[in-house]
Amino acid sequence: MTTDKLSQPQLFKGIALFTPGGDLIYCIDPNKQGRWHSHLCTALQEILDLPEPPHFLVPCYTATIDHWFDPRTQQVRTFAEAYPAVMKYQAILNAIFDAGYLVWQLAPWQEGVCDRMVLSTYRSSFPQLWEDHDLVINLDISDAAPRYNLPARTVQKVQAKTQCYVLHLFVAGHSTNTERILKNLHELLERSLGYPYTMKVIDVLTNPEQAEIDQVSATPTLVKVWPQPIRRLVGDLDNADKILQMLGNQEKS
Repeated sequence: MTTDKLSQPQLFKGIALFTPGGDLIYCIDPNKQGRWHSHLCTALQEILDLPEPPHFLVPCYTATIDHWFDPRTQQVRTFAEAYPAVMKYQAILNAIFDAGYLVWQLAPWQEGVCDRMVLSTYRSSFPQLWEDHDLVINLDISDAAPRYNLPARTVQKVQAKTQCYVLHLFVAGHSTNTERILKNLHELLERSLGYPYTMKVIDVLTNPEQAEIDQVSATPTLVKVWPQPIRRLVGDLDNADKILQMLGNQEKS
């Protein structure tokens, strides 16, 4: 995630596009003029150096949210849906779209379009999409030339010149407590860090091997992977002072 402070307009449309490896690129449009699938695919092509825009990811790896005004009730209503392959990212979607603890609707499965066997045939031509670069990119298309708010741990040619934080948050399962922790951490980091950062959420129940790599034996655990030295904070993630103290123990690389 980037250090750009989330300040969503009351009415907007947003779309998120994931890769099979877990990278995320999204866009927010307060004018509600489009869905920008092509913009997101083109941006992924440029950032990951792909041979062509990965249009085959749409709609299987997308999620959309719409804050709209209902003239009948005179209230702002929200419609949010995600495809099955990205439903596990609800906490991240709520964080980037500032949606609180919203429960996303499951988008209707499109037979033939989202067949996993068909999608896997693209893997040899687009191997970067099946790798996890810890990307969470906010695409700003308000300018004539779209801008990418790149996070810290991106492709090597960008990473080498970027001062940044890379964080891993280990949790056990998807719950309201997990969403609360993620929301509070996101607000603290947005408010307090002066550099871009990436925070990857890892469920130890489905990714025990990653917990072993990072030497995590309890949840929740926040690991500062970069800048070195590596630091861990276990359990007490409501203590902002402890979190900032952990992040402040930096060494120049």
